[in-house]
Amino acid sequence: MILTPTRRGVLKGGAAIAASSMLPLPAIAKGQTIKIGNTMPYSGPASAYGQIGMTIGHYIEKLNADGGVKGVKFEWVSYDDGYSPPKTFEQTQRLVESDEVHFLMSSLGTPTVSAINDYTNAMEIPLLFVSSGASKWGHPETHPWTMGWQPDYVSEGRIYGRYVLSEAPGGKVGILYQNDDYGKDYVNGFKEALGDKVSMIVAEEPYEVSDPTVDSQIIKLKSAGADIFLNITTPKFAAQAIRKVAELGWKPLHLLNNVSQSVGAVLKPAGLDNSKDIVSASYAKDPTDPAMKDDETMLAMHAFLDQYYPDADRASSFTVFGYGHGLTLEHLFNQLGDDLSREAIMSAAANLDFKLGTLRPGVTIKTSETDFYPIQSMWLTRFDGNSWVAFGDVLSGAAQGS
Repeated sequence: MILTPTRRGVLKGGAAIAASSMLPLPAIAKGQTIKIGNTMPYSGPASAYGQIGMTIGHYIEKLNADGGVKGVKFEWVSYDDGYSPPKTFEQTQRLVESDEVHFLMSSLGTPTVSAINDYTNAMEIPLLFVSSGASKWGHPETHPWTMGWQPDYVSEGRIYGRYVLSEAPGGKVGILYQNDDYGKDYVNGFKEALGDKVSMIVAEEPYEVSDPTVDSQIIKLKSAGADIFLNITTPKFAAQAIRKVAELGWKPLHLLNNVSQSVGAVLKPAGLDNSKDIVSASYAKDPTDPAMKDDETMLAMHAFLDQYYPDADRASSFTVFGYGHGLTLEHLFNQLGDDLSREAIMSAAANLDFKLGTLRPGVTIKTSETDFYPIQSMWLTRFDGNSWVAFGDVLSGAAQGS
């Protein structure tokens, strides 16, 4: 169920955590409907991601209609945070202290989830499968109640850096990035991969989420003489950048981060012709790929969408992303025994090892008590004007020597 957000006063920082920590936490018992909390940008500059929360909510509706998972049913309580960190804190505090959710899942965004990471850990509330690839979600030694899901941005940045060294070692790189931990993780991974070739970078242009456009940054990168463009942007700005590159007649080797490779939500608005030959990295199946026509998981997803979410964007990777999160939740609860405590849920999440049907060949979900990055492999893909086509072999973005 998707709930409409309301406005409340915002408590911030340690005072809020100290006060909240004194509140009693609800017990979890077999047969009880489990409340799952979530924050998602259904409005604001990252609203394209709202498709993820809608898909998860409808998948939970399906699970309940099918009798739940081993008899356990769920209530999905998802609030709009507008991609605003103060709003994320406000809505998460509401989920924890007023709605008394049992755990949080798939909350989206690096700056937004960063605003609640300390709070949810202080409250000992599982914050599972964060919808962001920031490297900070995989540190059980300091934040044992937080776990990511997708490949981390540093690793993906390394993949692009290694590709550039292999395919265009004499090139000049221009980087557009969101000026926060999300964007900087990508830049750091890319530079690490370049190593002593980091001087290939001739220009770096940050943007703020509040910026109306990134046109001026694109003009500066082209003027700097870059012939390789690393595009680290969320959907709205990614579409703007692709359109502006085409408008300027600029023909760089265009590398686009995974979080904006949705055909339906980004490339179509940017223009499919403008998007042709862009290279990205992908871990999930592309719903627009003709080869997926007879894929068992994709067929099951479309059957689910037909019945529960007919208005979904079938060309959007965000729909596949949300469906993958729903399947992961189902697997997690199939793995649980009678103990449904938060500690047991967290322990089960830290012992995942399975093939998820929405992932590309060779990409799996695996965690351990010390490894909170469930997905760590990707394929390089190139957009052919209609869909993403994988090339090469499955890649790890792990640091050299690790």
